[in-house]
Amino acid sequence: MADDTTTLSSQLAQSTMNDGVPSYEDLKAEFSDRVLIRSIISRSDGGSGLAGQRVRIGGWVKTGRKADKDAFAFLELNDGSCPGNLQVIVEADKADLGQLVSTGTCVSVDGVLKLPPAGTKQKVELRVEKVVHVGPVDPAKYPLPKTRLTLEFLRDFVHLRPRTNTISAIARIRNALAFATHTFFQKHSFLYVHTPIITTSDCEGAGEMFQVTTLINEAERLEKELIKNPPPSESDLEAARLVVKEKGDAVSQLKAAKASKQEIGASVVLLKKAKEDYAKLEERSKLKPGIPKKDGKIDYTQDFFARQAFLTVSGQLQVESFACALSSVYTFGPTFRAEHSHTTRHLAEFWMVEPELAFSDLQDDMNCAEAYVRFLCQWLLDNCCDDMEFMADKFDKGCITRLKMVASTPFERITYTKAVELLEEAVKNGKQFENKVEWGIDLASEHERYLTEVMFKKPVIVYNYPKGIKAFYMRLNDDCKTVAAMDVLVPKVGELIGGSQREERYDVIQSRIQEMGLPTEPYEWYLDLRRFGTVKHSGFGLGFERMILFATGIDNIRDVIPFPRYPGRADL
Repeated sequence: MADDTTTLSSQLAQSTMNDGVPSYEDLKAEFSDRVLIRSIISRSDGGSGLAGQRVRIGGWVKTGRKADKDAFAFLELNDGSCPGNLQVIVEADKADLGQLVSTGTCVSVDGVLKLPPAGTKQKVELRVEKVVHVGPVDPAKYPLPKTRLTLEFLRDFVHLRPRTNTISAIARIRNALAFATHTFFQKHSFLYVHTPIITTSDCEGAGEMFQVTTLINEAERLEKELIKNPPPSESDLEAARLVVKEKGDAVSQLKAAKASKQEIGASVVLLKKAKEDYAKLEERSKLKPGIPKKDGKIDYTQDFFARQAFLTVSGQLQVESFACALSSVYTFGPTFRAEHSHTTRHLAEFWMVEPELAFSDLQDDMNCAEAYVRFLCQWLLDNCCDDMEFMADKFDKGCITRLKMVASTPFERITYTKAVELLEEAVKNGKQFENKVEWGIDLASEHERYLTEVMFKKPVIVYNYPKGIKAFYMRLNDDCKTVAAMDVLVPKVGELIGGSQREERYDVIQSRIQEMGLPTEPYEWYLDLRRFGTVKHSGFGLGFERMILFATGIDNIRDVIPFPRYPGRADL
């Protein structure tokens, strides 16, 4: 295979075309001896300008069929680099066509790009000269037939579903949004900080956290060990004590008899050995099956971290410590919540983008959030046209229009109090909500979507929320009833971003922690940021999967993350 590759590279390198057409070396992927299908069919001419060029491509068969009494086969090949397929024509003397035509088959082929017959939808096709590789599929066992499959069905095959048009398109959109995220914050001089996944702090104060512990494993290991090798009995301990006494008496007798130092030293060594053996037996006798307890409670000092630890629900608190030294920072990583929810909006593992800005107040925070969301929307319009057109065709006809509207429209900004007044007015005018509207409630998704989709028909930022429904770290306003919090609401999903100006006053935040019934000890380090060099700062968190829901029009959040985790499911 190595000789074949070398020969092919030599041949193709010599096939530089005239009239400005790129050579094979210009086309091929940098770290693979093949040409990405995107490099062919995503050209402005659809690839027709490459006619006559020899290339090697590789991908998976979307559809395949034999033709002209099995003289040749048509394959629709896709390598994941773009939503489009390249039509490949293979003659029967080049390979076993029966192996090639099954959906899911992986093939790598060398061939010449040709213009297809007039009237066909393809701009270019590949006539195969050599089949380099075949990864066959047994069509009777392959779980993803070429018929259209539901997204719910595909969740049972998370390892294979990236081969479908929908999941591959979502993957490329997700990748684009991640790249756009880093581009936006790096462009504005933010530093990317990796915050811990294992934490001892509950940022949200809700207590719905996954616990990280080795106590259960250790308890199971100990139980098996004690069955295999039972702890010493009282008689075993008594026998060991007698040995210690005997060795001690022997040392005393040698000293009384004024024996030589060598004899006494040797006897002392035996005494130490007997004491060590007794100490080990005594320690082992205290071992009890089950999780260790102290004063009737689980003894976490025996755990791996010597204290309770959890999977993080947010990197915000930790990234604040860097903001209070490096000014503008952000973290972007997985977060976890043990909320036993089966809704289309909840996952147990999800990703958050969390910037933090020193020397910034709530207005600065809202400005940053708006600029970031508009940047993401414009990025998709500029860089993901094909995939967005696919989503518009198959799932949400308005998704591209929605992106254009958000990218070009200033966001509405209203206080929470004003939002409640508008919702109450809507109720008086006949609008019915499942959740009651009154000042002090946490706005439900139906309220948020009504504001952004019906009332204002554009993104809305609601700010200054009641302190009773927000976290302890949000800055208390002068009215002592509200905090400097804000949520960005967008059509399709409702809340996309939640943020606030942080409470920088030591005495106020200490009172808020106590007021909410949280223990002070886990937050002492956080209070240090206010004790030593406190600074006005603000930040927000964007739910990355919610952004993808908003962009694509997909209904269920489980379909926009590669490996969804939710109650009862953690595949792979």
